[in-house]
Amino acid sequence: ASAGNAAGALALYAARMGLSALVFMPEETPEPAVWECRLAGAQVYQVPGTIAEAGAAFEAYRREHPEVFSVATLREPYRVEGKKTMGYELFEQLGGRLPDVILYPTGGGTGLIGMWKAFDEMEALGWIGPERPRMVAVQAAGCAPIVRAFQEGRETAEFWENARTLAAGLRVPKALGDFLILRALRESNGTAVAVEDDEILEAMARWAQAEGVLAAPEGAATLAALLRLREAGWVQPEETVVLFNTASAHKYPAVVQRVLLQ
Repeated sequence: ASAGNAAGALALYAARMGLSALVFMPEETPEPAVWECRLAGAQVYQVPGTIAEAGAAFEAYRREHPEVFSVATLREPYRVEGKKTMGYELFEQLGGRLPDVILYPTGGGTGLIGMWKAFDEMEALGWIGPERPRMVAVQAAGCAPIVRAFQEGRETAEFWENARTLAAGLRVPKALGDFLILRALRESNGTAVAVEDDEILEAMARWAQAEGVLAAPEGAATLAALLRLREAGWVQPEETVVLFNTASAHKYPAVVQRVLLQ
């Protein structure tokens, strides 16, 4: 089950390895993400609702087809191992150090969880000490279960009803690893920020025009969040800050049209 990007990655990896891929996606998934999966030969089912309903449909299918192996978020041991390489790449590309702040667009949050695991491994290897980047989970205001749980001091997040946002990858009403995300935010003295869709649209245009980065709306949400945190003084000008962008704006033509109409 996927809101788009993970399904595309799965379909392409499966094609490369000669395996069959089966993906369940919300009906509102941007069309290029669906085309990508079908082009790679995946069998695609589109389900009314959010990724929560897509996940339920997949689980129902899997119960009737025990030969299917699930690679759903945190349902298998391997994806976190892959995602943690982002933490190692940061360490390598910054010349043997880590940034002060990391802003990560958080739907399922596996990338944030994976990087946090990488930092613990680095300390065990003796590469770093106990210091950690301040981790920031960025969500959309129309679907912000992690932000709400963080602000309320909860250890897990409640299901977000009527989730709505133009950032398809952030339309995740309930993350399976919510307790791991919240733990990383608190242990790193980080925070969680929810941004409005209008802020995401503005950030997409700003990032493209200032840096030549055609960020997906999920990635642009991190820039919108950074602007808020800078204004509030939570991030200082001299700090090293990393924003994660998870896809290209090319996969969201309807959203790009909204940016151009602003």
